[in-house]
Amino acid sequence: MTAAPSVLLVGNFLSGASRSRSVAEELKPRLERRGWTVVSASSKRGRVARLADMLATTWRFREAYGVAHVDVFSGRSFLWAELVCAELDRLRKPFVLTLRGGSLPGFAKRWPGRVRRLLARARAVTSPSGYLREELARFRSDVEVLPNPVELRDYEFRLRANPTPNLLWLRSFHAIYNPALAPQVLARLTDFPAARLTMVGADKDGSRLATERVCAELGLSQRVEFVGVIAKESVPARLARADVFLNTTDVDNTPVTLLEAMASGLCLVSTNVGGIPYLVSHRREAMLVPQRDPGAMAEAVREVLLNPELAASLSRNGRRRAEESDWATVLPRWESLLAAACRA
Repeated sequence: MTAAPSVLLVGNFLSGASRSRSVAEELKPRLERRGWTVVSASSKRGRVARLADMLATTWRFREAYGVAHVDVFSGRSFLWAELVCAELDRLRKPFVLTLRGGSLPGFAKRWPGRVRRLLARARAVTSPSGYLREELARFRSDVEVLPNPVELRDYEFRLRANPTPNLLWLRSFHAIYNPALAPQVLARLTDFPAARLTMVGADKDGSRLATERVCAELGLSQRVEFVGVIAKESVPARLARADVFLNTTDVDNTPVTLLEAMASGLCLVSTNVGGIPYLVSHRREAMLVPQRDPGAMAEAVREVLLNPELAASLSRNGRRRAEESDWATVLPRWESLLAAACRA
């Protein structure tokens, strides 16, 4: 009799702490519904407590899983992956790594030896975008692209052929995502006095307060709504209220929020950084502009609002791009990859 497939998922499971739900957290219930036994870590809020729980879970449940999957970020989080994988090596457990975060290429330039050693020990390495695959190809040449998935059926598509100037920004408030750029864009849309901006997300480093100050300085406090954290289940409804999605980030890989926006049919206007141009093409699925350039982003928004044919094309092509990342397509690839690593 063949044993049921089993896996340890190591990453951030923090939706219970009012944080966004990671891909690993989304993957767990889907694998369980397909008959997998899944052990996971960690949902601890503190960084030290989370690392301790990851290591303890790796050891304590060593008989309960046949293969492990570990998310790899830069900075201190890279050390967590190193320590967990060292424990997996001692237990002789095969593991698969997924490269995450737009800052990882810069980290790899500073610590090439550490990155090379970790990636070489994995049975397989995946990335949600071709960006990280290309940036880290010198450390591992067989990185497989597995896109960040969306549950397409949760997002009702509405064609934005005649978009209104209702702008949405949906991300964690953090300096690397440059949220203050969004109200600067709104301030330049003087020919659209009815334009409104909604900003949704948790404050990670005080950037929300800084953005609120920018709104006050620009006289936009009455035209910008700050919503705070919302549940994952509430995201589709929030997207349905807007027509233009702003992505103002300075550093990025493959944000799920962009896929969610495209699945809903919003017209996407984004900075052209990191993995973004690997996900979408300029004037096909999105309007791409240089980073930290409010004038260029405002002009792109203006063009979308004044050109119904362009808006409809962006909306329709964005939905098609999101369909390629549907869980129904991506989940079987995850199962195949994990099962192959376990057999090897």
